[in-house]
Amino acid sequence: MNPTEAGADAQREEIKALFITERGYWREWTDTMLQVSPGFVRQYARYAGYPARTGPLTPRMVELIYVGLDASSSHLFESGLHTHMKRALEVGATQDEIFDVLHLVAVQGVASVCQASDILAELAGTDTSRALDEKLQARIDQLGPAHALSLAGVARLDAGYTEALLDFVEQGRPGSGLSAPERSLVQLALHACFTAFNADAVRQIVTTALAQGLTSAELQQAIELGAHLAVHGTALGARVFRQVSAG
Repeated sequence: MNPTEAGADAQREEIKALFITERGYWREWTDTMLQVSPGFVRQYARYAGYPARTGPLTPRMVELIYVGLDASSSHLFESGLHTHMKRALEVGATQDEIFDVLHLVAVQGVASVCQASDILAELAGTDTSRALDEKLQARIDQLGPAHALSLAGVARLDAGYTEALLDFVEQGRPGSGLSAPERSLVQLALHACFTAFNADAVRQIVTTALAQGLTSAELQQAIELGAHLAVHGTALGARVFRQVSAG
């Protein structure tokens, strides 16, 4: 091996060590990228690791947010979920907290149902001045804002569905899970992520979270944690390139 090749190999090992320190894993796709584009691996490690390394959220909270993002039906990234669920347990997350995150993942899609129902109610000429049942309205007022659920239109179109949904939101989570502000952080990450971006839900969750005492820095970190999930497309491309070039 000539000195130039030896120097390049040493640089790659340095980059690999940096990546593992920042991201906590090493995969076949990162190895492929390291051989073809070491600059990508170095800069991605710094970029993707920045929010977790510099923000105010605890490692436990960061890992719980990653669990939600990777488990989300808009992403379903099993290997990442395995990595971050394992790390969440290692840094102090409980079983109930993890399953509380998974409950929020299951509720995520309802925000879009609410928005679509509002459009349907508007175009179908549904009487929006009609008062809802007092008990149902009280449940909507209590739970709706904390989950970015604008349920008035849904309730006027299908009160039974709304009651079943509220039962799930109220009673479907573990007995001892996340605090209300922690749930807001997870939900913000889910609704702000590019895989299922929902501007109306982001606005409502941020409003709720600020009222709960969360800071802009904490909310910004939760938002930033979702962006680099886009690299999973790069990972797919690197794996396919490896197969194509080998065949």
